Amino acid sequence: MEGDRRVGVAVDFSPCSKAALKWTVENVARSGDHLIIINVQKEVLYEEGEMQLWEATGSLAAFIPLSDFSDPLIAKKYGVHPDAETLDILNTVARQKEVVVLMKIYWGDAREKICEAIDSIPLSCLVIGNRGLGKIKRVLLGSVSNHVVSNGSCPVTVVKSAN
Repeated sequence: MEGDRRVGVAVDFSPCSKAALKWTVENVARSGDHLIIINVQKEVLYEEGEMQLWEATGSLAAFIPLSDFSDPLIAKKYGVHPDAETLDILNTVARQKEVVVLMKIYWGDAREKICEAIDSIPLSCLVIGNRGLGKIKRVLLGSVSNHVVSNGSCPVTVVKSAN
């Protein structure tokens, strides 16, 4: 991926992350880019021994190509469950804009792992959705997007989904 733009999108397959993905495809992705889907899992629910090397670092060492996480059996092995709409968006951008789509999975706190992804991949920019929490919920739960904007080392765009 040397010399190419690496555009990251934080995706948990929620409506707000799909809005961020759609926005990225329409406004940022261009031919030759690498679109890196960053997925953070809170829990490690895999068969014993199968992914222990990944658990130790809190991240999956390799990138998963679109063809692999489009396959339900392979996706299940990684603990991701992409919906048909997300896969359609990704397959369309890969085909129409000649964008290389890859996924990287992390385990742990989303705020920390997304910032880690920015540096370890490294990303040229990151797009993240915003759930639109109210002030009280945001104070109690914390905002992943606010944390990433404040602590990320690359340009970060927050896409607010229409609720």
